[in-house]
Amino acid sequence: MSIKWTTDSVPDQSGKVAVVTGANTGIGYETARTLAAKGARVVLACRSREKGEAAVARITAERPAGRAEFAALDLSDLDSVCAFANAFNRDNDRLDLLINNAGVMMCPESKTAQGFELQFGVNHLGHFALTALMLPLLRATPNARIVTVSSIAHRSGKMVFDDLHFATRGYSAMGAYTQSKLANLLFTFELQRKLQTAGAEMIAVAAHPGWTSTDLQRHTWWARMLNPLFAMSSERGALPTLRAATAADVKGGEYYGPDGWREMKGDPARVGTTETAKNLEDAARLWTVSEELTGVRFENL
Repeated sequence: MSIKWTTDSVPDQSGKVAVVTGANTGIGYETARTLAAKGARVVLACRSREKGEAAVARITAERPAGRAEFAALDLSDLDSVCAFANAFNRDNDRLDLLINNAGVMMCPESKTAQGFELQFGVNHLGHFALTALMLPLLRATPNARIVTVSSIAHRSGKMVFDDLHFATRGYSAMGAYTQSKLANLLFTFELQRKLQTAGAEMIAVAAHPGWTSTDLQRHTWWARMLNPLFAMSSERGALPTLRAATAADVKGGEYYGPDGWREMKGDPARVGTTETAKNLEDAARLWTVSEELTGVRFENL
């Protein structure tokens, strides 16, 4: 059966500037690679210089129509987020695509530089702060988009606002991951509501890769064991992100993922979420808490 929406479906990206976090491997790498092939200037914002520059070299070796660059960004340290944003804003006059792709998954208990639970800190708070700091440049760019990568795991997520960092309850690697992925959707939908209210031209959308084999799963033995049987490749797993980022018919607040059984595999299509992900009270509370924790606020929203 042929794939209905492929990298060939991505429209020309010439003249566009994109930032893809965590783009040295997995779906982030494939997203950056495709955008560069289609003519965009793509900044691979990664924690590891060695891995990021190696990814840039691989993309460059394919002689893309656009180009790829590396920039240091450690989402587990808000000082690094600020440094990246300040440098990017100083050196660039546009940003068409911000793709909040980087993440950690079901890792051992750990903290960010500012003391946040690592998965919530990287997957949500780091991207929340990054988006806020890049927002003026995004709003100054016609038809800009913010794409945040969530997961089918959001369906079992629960926001425990009284203990977001597992300080009093026992740490659960899965619980922390699903909470962070739910936060990605609550943030996206609240951001889109605020953008619409402010009359902004840009949109916020979300995507998830279904069951895709990536380095993200290095802490989960069952995923490594079952990936050869059930998982999609990174190239196919990146398609929902690419569709959300580039397709002409995408609207703000939409969510894209595979269209197959339980959204684990298939062609990229618009998909649904849990009612929990649409909870207006939780979205507003998460926004306020995120501003307080990061010390970063969204200008004019």
